[in-house]
Amino acid sequence: MIHLLSPNMNLDGLIYLILAIMFGPAILLAIIGFAVLKKNKYAAKVLFILAAIYVIVSLGICGSMMV
Repeated sequence: MIHLLSPNMNLDGLIYLILAIMFGPAILLAIIGFAVLKKNKYAAKVLFILAAIYVIVSLGICGSMMV
């Protein structure tokens, strides 16, 4: 228990986790959008819009948690 409360804790993993939550799903939606682009342009456009909205919302929520 003392080890968990030490002042020399390395929280890099937490930062990477927050960044993965912020950008991971949006990148995945964009990749799927590029894969679908040739077959169905409307579905690809919807996926790109969802990715953009996800980034805007996640930057607002996670960004406010990081400050």
